[in-house]
Amino acid sequence: MSRENMSEFYAAVCAEHEIEINPHVLHVLEKTTGTDVTIELRGNNRPRDVQRLDDGDVLALSKCLRNHTSVTVLFVSTGLDVSYNNITDEGVGHLVDLLQEDSSSLRSLDLMFNDIRRDGAEVLAKSLQCNSTLLSLRLSNNKIENSGAMHLASMLQVNSTLRELELAHCDLDTQSVIAFSIVLKSNQTLRSVDISRPLLFSHQEEWAVHVSEMLAVNSSLVELHLGKMEMTDTGMERLTGGLRLNGSLRYLDLRCNRVTRDGVRHLADLLKKNRTLEVVDLSSNWIEDEGGVYLSEAVAWPGCVLRELSVSGNNIRTAGLLSLAHALTVNTTLNHVYIWGNHLEEPVCQAFGELIASGRLPPEQTDVSAYEADGRVFLAEVFHSLRRRYYGTNSFGTDTCPADEAAGHDSSFTPHVESRRHVSLQSS
Repeated sequence: MSRENMSEFYAAVCAEHEIEINPHVLHVLEKTTGTDVTIELRGNNRPRDVQRLDDGDVLALSKCLRNHTSVTVLFVSTGLDVSYNNITDEGVGHLVDLLQEDSSSLRSLDLMFNDIRRDGAEVLAKSLQCNSTLLSLRLSNNKIENSGAMHLASMLQVNSTLRELELAHCDLDTQSVIAFSIVLKSNQTLRSVDISRPLLFSHQEEWAVHVSEMLAVNSSLVELHLGKMEMTDTGMERLTGGLRLNGSLRYLDLRCNRVTRDGVRHLADLLKKNRTLEVVDLSSNWIEDEGGVYLSEAVAWPGCVLRELSVSGNNIRTAGLLSLAHALTVNTTLNHVYIWGNHLEEPVCQAFGELIASGRLPPEQTDVSAYEADGRVFLAEVFHSLRRRYYGTNSFGTDTCPADEAAGHDSSFTPHVESRRHVSLQSS
Protein backbone atom coordinates (compact mmCIF):
# COMPACT_ATOMS: atom_id res chain seq x y z
CA MET A 1 0.00 0.00 0.00
CA SER A 2 1.54 3.33 -1.00
CA ARG A 3 1.32 6.53 0.97
CA GLU A 4 -0.56 8.20 -1.89
CA ASN A 5 -3.17 5.44 -1.94
CA MET A 6 -3.80 5.72 1.79
CA SER A 7 -4.10 9.49 1.81
CA GLU A 8 -6.27 9.43 -1.31
CA PHE A 9 -8.53 6.86 0.29
CA TYR A 10 -8.85 9.09 3.37
CA ALA A 11 -9.79 12.05 1.18
CA ALA A 12 -12.39 9.93 -0.60
CA VAL A 13 -13.93 8.84 2.71
CA CYS A 14 -14.12 12.47 3.85
CA ALA A 15 -15.83 13.44 0.60
CA GLU A 16 -18.33 10.57 0.87
CA HIS A 17 -19.37 11.52 4.40
CA GLU A 18 -19.09 15.29 3.86
CA ILE A 19 -16.33 15.65 6.44
CA GLU A 20 -13.78 18.41 6.08
CA ILE A 21 -10.28 17.00 5.50
CA ASN A 22 -8.07 17.43 8.55
CA PRO A 23 -4.60 18.50 7.32
CA HIS A 24 -2.97 16.85 10.34
CA VAL A 25 -4.52 13.46 9.56
CA LEU A 26 -3.67 13.78 5.86
CA HIS A 27 -0.06 14.70 6.65
CA VAL A 28 0.43 11.76 9.04
CA LEU A 29 -1.13 9.24 6.63
CA GLU A 30 1.15 10.48 3.86
CA LYS A 31 4.22 9.90 6.06
CA THR A 32 3.17 6.58 7.63
CA THR A 33 3.91 3.40 5.69
CA GLY A 34 4.95 -0.17 6.31
CA THR A 35 4.26 -2.50 9.19
CA ASP A 36 5.06 -2.39 12.91
CA VAL A 37 4.23 1.31 13.10
CA THR A 38 2.07 3.52 15.28
CA ILE A 39 -0.14 6.12 13.63
CA GLU A 40 0.59 9.18 15.75
CA LEU A 41 -2.13 11.82 15.69
CA ARG A 42 -1.46 13.54 18.99
CA GLY A 43 -3.09 16.92 19.36
CA ASN A 44 -0.16 18.41 21.30
CA ASN A 45 2.41 18.08 18.52
CA ARG A 46 4.88 20.86 19.36
CA PRO A 47 7.09 21.03 16.24
CA ARG A 48 4.12 22.02 14.05
CA ASP A 49 0.67 23.44 14.61
CA VAL A 50 -1.95 20.76 14.23
CA GLN A 51 -5.71 20.69 13.95
CA ARG A 52 -6.99 18.57 16.79
CA LEU A 53 -9.22 15.65 15.89
CA ASP A 54 -12.92 15.74 16.65
CA ASP A 55 -15.53 13.00 16.36
CA GLY A 56 -15.96 13.61 12.61
CA ASP A 57 -12.25 13.17 12.02
CA VAL A 58 -12.33 9.93 14.00
CA LEU A 59 -15.24 8.66 11.90
CA ALA A 60 -13.32 9.28 8.68
CA LEU A 61 -10.11 7.77 10.06
CA SER A 62 -11.91 4.70 11.36
CA LYS A 63 -13.64 4.01 8.04
CA CYS A 64 -10.42 4.62 6.17
CA LEU A 65 -8.49 2.13 8.27
CA ARG A 66 -11.26 -0.46 8.30
CA ASN A 67 -12.28 -0.42 4.65
CA HIS A 68 -9.05 0.06 2.78
CA THR A 69 -8.12 -3.18 1.01
CA SER A 70 -4.60 -3.08 2.41
CA VAL A 71 -5.44 -1.98 5.92
CA THR A 72 -4.49 -5.38 7.34
CA VAL A 73 -0.97 -4.84 6.04
CA LEU A 74 -0.80 -1.47 7.78
CA PHE A 75 -2.15 -2.84 11.04
CA VAL A 76 0.27 -5.65 11.76
CA SER A 77 1.57 -5.02 15.30
CA THR A 78 0.65 -1.34 15.18
CA GLY A 79 -0.87 1.26 17.44
CA LEU A 80 -3.06 4.32 17.22
CA ASP A 81 -2.21 7.42 19.25
CA VAL A 82 -4.99 10.03 19.26
CA SER A 83 -4.21 11.58 22.64
CA TYR A 84 -4.66 15.30 23.37
CA ASN A 85 -7.58 15.75 20.99
CA ASN A 86 -11.28 16.63 21.23
CA ILE A 87 -12.72 13.12 21.01
CA THR A 88 -15.94 12.49 22.93
CA ASP A 89 -18.04 9.40 23.58
CA GLU A 90 -19.34 9.59 20.01
CA GLY A 91 -15.82 9.34 18.63
CA VAL A 92 -15.10 6.34 20.84
CA GLY A 93 -18.06 4.63 19.19
CA HIS A 94 -16.30 4.99 15.84
CA LEU A 95 -12.95 3.80 17.16
CA VAL A 96 -14.29 0.60 18.69
CA ASP A 97 -15.18 -0.55 15.20
CA LEU A 98 -11.44 -1.09 14.73
CA LEU A 99 -11.40 -3.35 17.79
CA GLN A 100 -14.35 -5.42 16.67
CA GLU A 101 -13.03 -6.27 13.23
CA ASP A 102 -12.13 -9.96 12.87
CA SER A 103 -8.97 -9.00 11.00
CA SER A 104 -7.97 -6.27 13.46
CA SER A 105 -4.49 -6.47 14.91
CA LEU A 106 -4.50 -3.09 16.66
CA ARG A 107 -2.19 -3.56 19.62
CA SER A 108 -2.20 -0.19 21.39
CA LEU A 109 -4.75 2.61 21.69
CA ASP A 110 -3.86 5.92 23.33
CA LEU A 111 -6.84 8.13 24.16
CA MET A 112 -5.33 10.23 26.93
CA PHE A 113 -6.44 13.85 27.42
CA ASN A 114 -9.66 13.75 25.45
CA ASP A 115 -13.27 14.36 26.52
CA ILE A 116 -14.38 10.77 27.02
CA ARG A 117 -16.95 10.17 29.74
CA ARG A 118 -18.85 7.26 31.25
CA ASP A 119 -20.68 6.21 28.08
CA GLY A 120 -17.46 6.09 26.08
CA ALA A 121 -15.81 3.93 28.74
CA GLU A 122 -18.77 1.56 28.66
CA VAL A 123 -18.56 1.21 24.87
CA LEU A 124 -14.83 0.51 25.09
CA ALA A 125 -15.33 -2.04 27.84
CA LYS A 126 -17.97 -3.95 25.86
CA SER A 127 -15.80 -4.06 22.75
CA LEU A 128 -12.81 -5.35 24.73
CA GLN A 129 -14.77 -8.21 26.22
CA CYS A 130 -14.40 -10.07 22.94
CA ASN A 131 -11.20 -8.45 21.64
CA SER A 132 -8.07 -10.61 21.55
CA THR A 133 -5.49 -8.23 20.07
CA LEU A 134 -5.31 -4.98 22.08
CA LEU A 135 -2.43 -5.00 24.57
CA SER A 136 -2.35 -1.39 25.74
CA LEU A 137 -5.17 1.03 26.55
CA ARG A 138 -4.42 4.52 27.85
CA LEU A 139 -7.36 6.59 29.07
CA SER A 140 -5.71 8.88 31.61
CA ASN A 141 -7.23 12.34 32.07
CA ASN A 142 -10.66 11.42 30.73
CA LYS A 143 -13.43 11.93 33.29
CA ILE A 144 -14.99 8.48 33.04
CA GLU A 145 -15.74 8.60 36.77
CA ASN A 146 -16.74 5.67 38.93
CA SER A 147 -19.40 4.15 36.66
CA GLY A 148 -17.13 4.17 33.62
CA ALA A 149 -14.33 2.60 35.62
CA MET A 150 -16.66 -0.11 36.91
CA HIS A 151 -17.43 -1.15 33.31
CA LEU A 152 -13.70 -1.47 32.62
CA ALA A 153 -13.17 -3.48 35.79
CA SER A 154 -15.94 -5.87 34.71
CA MET A 155 -14.29 -6.19 31.31
CA LEU A 156 -11.08 -7.40 32.96
CA GLN A 157 -12.96 -10.40 34.32
CA VAL A 158 -13.23 -11.84 30.81
CA ASN A 159 -10.46 -10.12 28.82
CA SER A 160 -7.25 -12.15 28.83
CA THR A 161 -5.19 -10.06 26.41
CA LEU A 162 -4.82 -6.52 27.78
CA ARG A 163 -1.45 -5.97 29.42
CA GLU A 164 -1.36 -2.23 30.12
CA LEU A 165 -4.18 -0.04 31.47
CA GLU A 166 -3.82 3.63 32.38
CA LEU A 167 -6.63 5.35 34.26
CA ALA A 168 -4.84 8.18 36.06
CA HIS A 169 -6.83 11.38 36.73
CA CYS A 170 -10.06 9.72 35.62
CA ASP A 171 -12.03 10.58 38.80
CA LEU A 172 -12.24 7.01 40.04
CA ASP A 173 -13.52 6.62 43.58
CA THR A 174 -13.10 4.08 46.37
CA GLN A 175 -15.59 1.63 44.87
CA SER A 176 -13.86 1.39 41.49
CA VAL A 177 -10.35 1.25 43.00
CA ILE A 178 -11.48 -1.66 45.16
CA ALA A 179 -13.16 -3.28 42.14
CA PHE A 180 -9.90 -3.22 40.17
CA SER A 181 -8.07 -4.69 43.15
CA ILE A 182 -10.56 -7.55 43.37
CA VAL A 183 -10.42 -8.26 39.63
CA LEU A 184 -6.62 -8.31 39.66
CA LYS A 185 -6.67 -11.18 42.13
CA SER A 186 -7.77 -13.43 39.28
CA ASN A 187 -6.61 -11.52 36.18
CA GLN A 188 -3.11 -12.78 35.43
CA THR A 189 -2.61 -10.87 32.18
CA LEU A 190 -2.26 -7.21 33.14
CA ARG A 191 1.32 -6.17 33.73
CA SER A 192 0.98 -2.43 34.20
CA VAL A 193 -1.83 -0.51 35.94
CA ASP A 194 -2.09 3.21 36.67
CA ILE A 195 -4.96 4.38 38.89
CA SER A 196 -3.26 7.52 40.22
CA ARG A 197 -5.27 10.43 41.60
CA PRO A 198 -8.68 8.94 42.25
CA LEU A 199 -11.22 10.95 44.24
CA LEU A 200 -11.10 9.27 47.65
CA PHE A 201 -13.14 10.96 50.37
CA SER A 202 -12.59 8.39 53.11
CA HIS A 203 -9.65 8.67 55.49
CA GLN A 204 -9.79 4.98 56.38
CA GLU A 205 -7.74 3.94 53.33
CA GLU A 206 -9.90 0.88 52.70
CA TRP A 207 -8.48 0.73 49.19
CA ALA A 208 -5.01 0.00 50.60
CA VAL A 209 -6.30 -3.15 52.30
CA HIS A 210 -7.71 -4.47 49.01
CA VAL A 211 -4.62 -3.52 46.98
CA SER A 212 -2.47 -5.27 49.57
CA GLU A 213 -4.60 -8.42 49.38
CA MET A 214 -4.36 -8.31 45.59
CA LEU A 215 -0.57 -7.98 45.62
CA ALA A 216 -0.33 -10.96 47.94
CA VAL A 217 -1.83 -13.27 45.29
CA ASN A 218 -1.17 -11.56 41.93
CA SER A 219 1.80 -12.98 40.04
CA SER A 220 1.69 -11.01 36.78
CA LEU A 221 1.71 -7.32 37.71
CA VAL A 222 5.07 -5.70 37.01
CA GLU A 223 4.27 -2.00 37.33
CA LEU A 224 1.81 -0.28 39.68
CA HIS A 225 1.10 3.45 39.86
CA LEU A 226 -0.43 4.68 43.10
CA GLY A 227 0.45 8.35 42.92
CA LYS A 228 -1.73 11.04 44.52
CA MET A 229 -3.74 8.52 46.54
CA GLU A 230 -3.49 10.54 49.78
CA MET A 231 -1.70 7.50 51.21
CA THR A 232 -0.51 7.87 54.79
CA ASP A 233 1.85 5.76 56.90
CA THR A 234 -1.07 3.46 57.74
CA GLY A 235 -1.70 2.84 54.04
CA MET A 236 2.00 2.16 53.49
CA GLU A 237 2.03 -0.39 56.30
CA ARG A 238 -0.93 -2.18 54.74
CA LEU A 239 0.57 -2.06 51.26
CA THR A 240 3.95 -3.49 52.28
CA GLY A 241 2.15 -6.32 54.03
CA GLY A 242 0.91 -7.59 50.67
CA LEU A 243 4.20 -6.85 48.93
CA ARG A 244 6.01 -9.23 51.28
CA LEU A 245 4.14 -12.07 49.57
CA ASN A 246 4.49 -10.69 46.04
CA GLY A 247 7.12 -12.01 43.66
CA SER A 248 6.45 -10.09 40.44
CA LEU A 249 6.20 -6.31 41.03
CA ARG A 250 9.27 -4.42 39.83
CA TYR A 251 8.14 -0.80 39.69
CA LEU A 252 6.16 0.89 42.46
CA ASP A 253 5.05 4.50 42.00
CA LEU A 254 4.11 6.19 45.29
CA ARG A 255 4.79 9.80 44.34
CA CYS A 256 2.77 12.70 45.72
CA ASN A 257 1.38 10.95 48.77
CA ARG A 258 1.54 11.68 52.51
CA VAL A 259 4.13 9.11 53.53
CA THR A 260 6.48 10.16 56.33
CA ARG A 261 9.47 8.56 58.06
CA ASP A 262 7.26 6.05 59.88
CA GLY A 263 5.68 4.81 56.65
CA VAL A 264 8.94 4.59 54.74
CA ARG A 265 10.38 2.45 57.52
CA HIS A 266 7.95 -0.30 56.52
CA LEU A 267 9.07 0.06 52.91
CA ALA A 268 12.74 -0.04 53.90
CA ASP A 269 12.20 -3.25 55.83
CA LEU A 270 10.53 -4.71 52.74
CA LEU A 271 13.40 -3.71 50.45
CA LYS A 272 15.87 -5.61 52.61
CA LYS A 273 14.06 -8.87 51.83
CA ASN A 274 12.30 -8.28 48.51
CA ARG A 275 14.10 -9.72 45.47
CA THR A 276 11.99 -8.27 42.64
CA LEU A 277 11.25 -4.59 43.38
CA GLU A 278 13.75 -2.64 41.28
CA VAL A 279 12.28 0.86 40.93
CA VAL A 280 10.60 2.94 43.65
CA ASP A 281 9.28 6.47 43.18
CA LEU A 282 8.80 8.28 46.50
CA SER A 283 9.06 11.79 45.13
CA SER A 284 6.95 14.50 46.76
CA ASN A 285 6.34 12.78 50.08
CA TRP A 286 7.74 13.86 53.49
CA ILE A 287 10.19 11.23 54.70
CA GLU A 288 12.81 13.70 56.04
CA ASP A 289 16.22 12.71 57.42
CA GLU A 290 15.02 9.68 59.39
CA GLY A 291 13.27 8.27 56.33
CA GLY A 292 16.38 8.87 54.24
CA VAL A 293 18.44 6.92 56.77
CA TYR A 294 15.95 4.03 56.75
CA LEU A 295 16.12 3.83 52.96
CA SER A 296 19.92 4.08 53.02
CA GLU A 297 20.12 1.11 55.36
CA ALA A 298 17.98 -0.89 52.93
CA VAL A 299 20.11 0.18 49.95
CA ALA A 300 23.28 -0.92 51.74
CA TRP A 301 21.70 -4.20 52.85
CA PRO A 302 23.34 -7.27 51.24
CA GLY A 303 21.20 -8.56 48.39
CA CYS A 304 19.17 -5.38 47.85
CA VAL A 305 18.08 -5.41 44.19
CA LEU A 306 16.85 -1.81 43.96
CA ARG A 307 18.06 -0.22 40.71
CA GLU A 308 16.31 3.16 40.65
CA LEU A 309 15.08 5.42 43.45
CA SER A 310 13.53 8.87 43.51
CA VAL A 311 13.30 10.77 46.80
CA SER A 312 13.06 14.25 45.30
CA GLY A 313 11.00 16.76 47.27
CA ASN A 314 11.02 14.94 50.62
CA ASN A 315 12.47 17.54 52.99
CA ILE A 316 15.60 15.42 53.48
CA ARG A 317 18.55 17.29 54.94
CA THR A 318 22.27 16.63 55.24
CA ALA A 319 22.19 13.55 57.48
CA GLY A 320 19.71 11.64 55.33
CA LEU A 321 21.32 12.54 52.01
CA LEU A 322 24.87 11.78 53.21
CA SER A 323 23.61 8.44 54.46
CA LEU A 324 22.22 7.73 50.98
CA ALA A 325 25.47 8.82 49.32
CA HIS A 326 27.44 6.47 51.58
CA ALA A 327 25.03 3.62 50.81
CA LEU A 328 25.79 4.08 47.12
CA THR A 329 29.46 3.33 47.79
CA VAL A 330 28.41 -0.04 49.23
CA ASN A 331 25.57 -0.93 46.89
CA THR A 332 26.46 -1.94 43.32
CA THR A 333 22.98 -2.22 41.74
CA LEU A 334 21.36 1.16 42.48
CA ASN A 335 22.47 3.41 39.62
CA HIS A 336 19.57 5.87 39.19
CA VAL A 337 19.08 8.29 42.11
CA TYR A 338 17.02 11.47 42.11
CA ILE A 339 17.36 13.91 45.03
CA TRP A 340 16.48 17.40 43.80
CA GLY A 341 14.03 19.38 45.93
CA ASN A 342 15.67 18.45 49.22
CA HIS A 343 18.11 20.50 51.32
CA LEU A 344 21.35 20.28 49.36
CA GLU A 345 23.94 21.71 51.72
CA GLU A 346 27.61 21.82 50.74
CA PRO A 347 28.59 18.41 52.25
CA VAL A 348 25.79 16.82 50.21
CA CYS A 349 26.92 18.67 47.09
CA GLN A 350 30.47 17.41 47.58
CA ALA A 351 29.38 13.81 48.23
CA PHE A 352 27.13 13.55 45.18
CA GLY A 353 29.64 15.49 43.08
CA GLU A 354 32.22 12.83 43.89
CA LEU A 355 29.78 10.02 43.06
CA ILE A 356 29.12 11.59 39.66
CA ALA A 357 32.78 12.38 38.95
CA SER A 358 33.87 8.85 39.83
CA GLY A 359 31.30 7.33 37.50
CA ARG A 360 29.45 5.59 40.31
CA LEU A 361 26.38 7.72 39.53
CA PRO A 362 26.19 8.38 35.77
CA PRO A 363 25.30 12.02 34.96
CA GLU A 364 22.30 10.99 32.86
CA GLN A 365 20.91 8.87 35.70
CA THR A 366 20.47 11.55 38.34
CA ASP A 367 18.72 14.91 38.50
CA VAL A 368 21.68 16.94 39.81
CA SER A 369 24.98 18.09 38.33
CA ALA A 370 27.94 19.40 40.37
CA TYR A 371 29.81 22.62 39.61
CA GLU A 372 32.25 24.86 41.47
CA ALA A 373 31.98 28.57 42.19
CA ASP A 374 34.30 30.59 44.44
CA GLY A 375 35.95 27.42 45.64
CA ARG A 376 32.69 25.80 46.75
CA VAL A 377 30.74 22.91 45.28
CA PHE A 378 27.10 23.37 44.31
CA LEU A 379 24.48 21.24 42.60
CA ALA A 380 22.41 22.31 39.60
CA GLU A 381 19.16 20.68 38.68
CA VAL A 382 19.19 18.50 35.59
CA PHE A 383 15.82 17.51 34.22
CA HIS A 384 16.32 13.77 34.35
CA SER A 385 13.60 11.80 36.07
CA LEU A 386 11.94 8.44 36.32
CA ARG A 387 9.72 8.00 33.31
CA ARG A 388 6.12 7.37 34.23
CA ARG A 389 5.93 4.30 32.00
CA TYR A 390 8.45 1.54 32.50
CA TYR A 391 6.41 -1.27 31.04
CA GLY A 392 7.74 -1.79 27.51
CA THR A 393 5.17 -1.78 24.72
CA ASN A 394 7.30 -0.70 21.79
CA SER A 395 7.59 -4.25 20.51
CA PHE A 396 4.64 -5.70 22.42
CA GLY A 397 6.27 -8.44 24.38
CA THR A 398 9.81 -8.68 23.02
CA ASP A 399 11.35 -6.05 25.27
CA THR A 400 13.43 -7.02 28.29
CA CYS A 401 14.80 -5.65 31.51
CA PRO A 402 18.58 -5.21 31.27
CA ALA A 403 19.17 -7.24 34.42
CA ASP A 404 17.02 -10.09 33.16
CA GLU A 405 18.53 -9.91 29.70
CA ALA A 406 22.00 -10.34 31.17
CA ALA A 407 20.79 -13.28 33.21
CA GLY A 408 18.94 -14.83 30.30
CA HIS A 409 15.50 -14.27 31.83
CA ASP A 410 12.38 -13.26 29.95
CA SER A 411 10.81 -9.98 31.03
CA SER A 412 8.56 -7.17 29.93
CA PHE A 413 10.22 -4.46 31.97
CA THR A 414 12.39 -1.81 30.35
CA PRO A 415 13.72 1.15 32.38
CA HIS A 416 14.00 4.54 30.72
CA VAL A 417 15.21 7.96 31.76
CA GLU A 418 13.53 11.17 30.69
CA SER A 419 16.05 13.91 29.92
CA ARG A 420 15.88 17.61 29.33
CA ARG A 421 18.25 20.50 30.05
CA HIS A 422 19.85 22.24 33.04
CA VAL A 423 17.81 25.18 34.33
CA SER A 424 18.07 25.46 38.11
CA LEU A 425 20.73 25.90 40.73
CA GLN A 426 20.78 25.06 44.43
CA SER A 427 23.43 25.77 47.01
CA SER A 428 23.91 26.08 50.70
